[in-house]
Amino acid sequence: MQEIKIFACPTAKKFTEEVCESLQLPVGKLEFMKFKNDNTFAQYKETVREQDIYIVQTTEPPVNERVMELLIAIDAAKRASARKINVVLPYYLYSRSDKKDQPRIPITAKLMAQILEAAGASRVITCDLHNSAIQAYFNVPCDRLTAKYLLAAYFKNKQLDNIVIVATDAGSAKKAYKYSHFFNCPIALIDKRRNGNDDNAIASSVIGDVAGKNALIFDDEVSTAGTLIEAAHIIKKFGAKKIYAGCTHGILCGPAIERIKNSDITELVITNTVPLQKDKQIDKIKVVSIAPLFAEAIKRINEAKPLGDLFDL
Repeated sequence: MQEIKIFACPTAKKFTEEVCESLQLPVGKLEFMKFKNDNTFAQYKETVREQDIYIVQTTEPPVNERVMELLIAIDAAKRASARKINVVLPYYLYSRSDKKDQPRIPITAKLMAQILEAAGASRVITCDLHNSAIQAYFNVPCDRLTAKYLLAAYFKNKQLDNIVIVATDAGSAKKAYKYSHFFNCPIALIDKRRNGNDDNAIASSVIGDVAGKNALIFDDEVSTAGTLIEAAHIIKKFGAKKIYAGCTHGILCGPAIERIKNSDITELVITNTVPLQKDKQIDKIKVVSIAPLFAEAIKRINEAKPLGDLFDL
């Protein structure tokens, strides 16, 4: 592997340390500070001239602060003559604002791609995008990793018997089918109906058999946990034995923690793409590290090797 340097924005230090530990590299020296007028300042404390560098950033709130830290770090690297500036975003900034589905609104995910490129990013590495089409927003390479295998392997190691994979709606049925193939088990689908002009879909029944089974629900993201808790409630009502959930991105905002704590879910497994703050750490939530996967991706990119077999379940 040719010489590379990996740097952490302030909230990404722990994740970056795990990546560097996997690659047996030191964390690069990058310092941030705030002036009294609240302006952010960044300075590399080692040379990056003609170096292949990686800048890691999280989306820990406040998100807009994270955006500016990243842009300033990219600009500093560009002006210090870095050869390649690779941006590592375990959770892509503004990923849910990916389409114009209402009048007079922005497509902020596209805007973020344009801003990152304008700042000087040579490549972006991210994971389980809300919409895979976001990759097409970039004119530079955008590599999308996935936590599917990591989450599936976790539950495989638990050696659960009598498993059923549950799709929370028709849109997630294709994903559920892939997991069912991995576990060699049946799938079930939660049927959602709308009452009149009500925008809120209500789970009314389950298509498939969940009675007496260990139910597994997989998703890319859990935010307020409303959909997840509703799904757990309905399959418990239809006789599921225990309910487990696996999600790549644990946003867990608003009432999410309280909902999960009081829910029928036995265990929710998330990755560390988004740091889980101490006040959100409860017994029902298990965090598995996806940092080694990012480390392997960085290694392969540096050695000009394919990433394809890292993507699929």
